[in-house]
Amino acid sequence: MKKIMAILFFCSILFGQDATISVVNKGMQLPKIYIKDQSKLSDLDLKKSFYNMLINDIKVGSNFELSQDEKQSDYIFSYNLNKNGKILDIDVEILVANEIKTSFYEQILSVEEYPFLAHKSIVQMNKKLGFAPIDWMDHKILIARTQGSKQSDILLADYTLTYQKILISKGLNLFPKWANKEQNAFYFTAYEGEIPTLYKYSMKNKNISKIISSEGMIVASDVSDDAKKILLTMAPKDQPDIYLYDIDTKSLTQLTNYKGIDVNGNFVDDDKNVVFVSDRLGYPNIFMQNLDSNLTEQVVFHGKNNSSVSTYKHYMVYSSRETNQRGVFNLYLMSTQSDYIRQLTANGKNLFPRFSIDGESVVFIKYLGSQSALGIIRINANKAFHYGLKIGKIQSIDW
Repeated sequence: MKKIMAILFFCSILFGQDATISVVNKGMQLPKIYIKDQSKLSDLDLKKSFYNMLINDIKVGSNFELSQDEKQSDYIFSYNLNKNGKILDIDVEILVANEIKTSFYEQILSVEEYPFLAHKSIVQMNKKLGFAPIDWMDHKILIARTQGSKQSDILLADYTLTYQKILISKGLNLFPKWANKEQNAFYFTAYEGEIPTLYKYSMKNKNISKIISSEGMIVASDVSDDAKKILLTMAPKDQPDIYLYDIDTKSLTQLTNYKGIDVNGNFVDDDKNVVFVSDRLGYPNIFMQNLDSNLTEQVVFHGKNNSSVSTYKHYMVYSSRETNQRGVFNLYLMSTQSDYIRQLTANGKNLFPRFSIDGESVVFIKYLGSQSALGIIRINANKAFHYGLKIGKIQSIDW
């Protein structure tokens, strides 16, 4: 029973829908930008899809207001998209008052990856013009997608889930977790016979190497900033606890030892502390343990079901079931260094948050009645966007 409950802490099963966008707060007045397509592509579907992706990226980036009138715009994003075999490239000019302010060139080696070319272009424009960086937009998402009993694939996707590529298939492949900030490798859980085993997948050569096995369960929930340590949830004796694994020395240290459920460890405060989910109050809640002193303290004091958490520097975002609101789970942002708490969602069922690499955004699972979607919150812009996985069911995700 402990193993089943622990796994439920980690798992999300959902169906995807077409992309939808909801703006929570329009915020302050933004400079207007006009997207001007100067491409001569014969592939009209690609031409339209790429244009729409640029429009979406501008909205999500939240640094500009889209304009339908070129003459009434502060900036003009003028581009020429070219297709040469499998190679797709783009020439961009950013104009202000009909004069070229900056220009750049980007390319990708696969037409199917056109969403990333669009993302790269908008990221580059923000950098060139000195606007708030949105580098997270070009980061790849890992998804474990269930395909029936004991069948789960691991996919690579862009943040809109428009691009999807199967990396690992056949068998039960679960809980993917990026191994480093460069996103050139990731960890995942599979079975070696009947024993849960942690593996590492190399994006460069597609090599899969075994890291460590454990009876009961094993999940990589977080990786240290220097990518040298992994926080694991393991249950070698039917009791899920948090462990610290040193990649260089291959040493394993047990961090928690509670006769209940401790799962989902995340580094926080420059890797000095670990936050995790535990049922030591009789329901899932968030606790923090110092790695030097092993002192453990409760950090969340509201809600009776706080079952998922993600961290960035000294910030945490966690899900919490609202009292007297049946089935409502909201996301909250808090700091470990102050009493600062901010509610990020207002209604519905919002679970399994993950911070972006810069801490400016949060991705999560948004349940919409019998349907669900991948949600993205732009924290400083007070905007939320929702996208769906059109085929299959999501088991877990990492950004």
